[in-house]
Amino acid sequence: MSELPCDQDLFDLLVCPASRAPLKWVEGRLVSTDAATRRAYRVEGGVPVMLVDESAALAEDDWRRLMALPGAVGAGPAAVHARHAAGG
Repeated sequence: MSELPCDQDLFDLLVCPASRAPLKWVEGRLVSTDAATRRAYRVEGGVPVMLVDESAALAEDDWRRLMALPGAVGAGPAAVHARHAAGG
């Protein structure tokens, strides 16, 4: 699995702006885990470009292939809170 494109806390807090679903870091892009919207967002210079108008709509087969690959999935605000409450 490749290194995250941004800080772990930011990654865990980011969601797809179209569906509010968690994102998966796979093949150098952030991909919505929502099967209905199947949006992919690019990262430029370590900065996620989270604009729906600039995202790509993936074909269902491509989205399923990406979801089957290993990759980190954002864990949400609870993970960030737990990490900082534990002193991490």
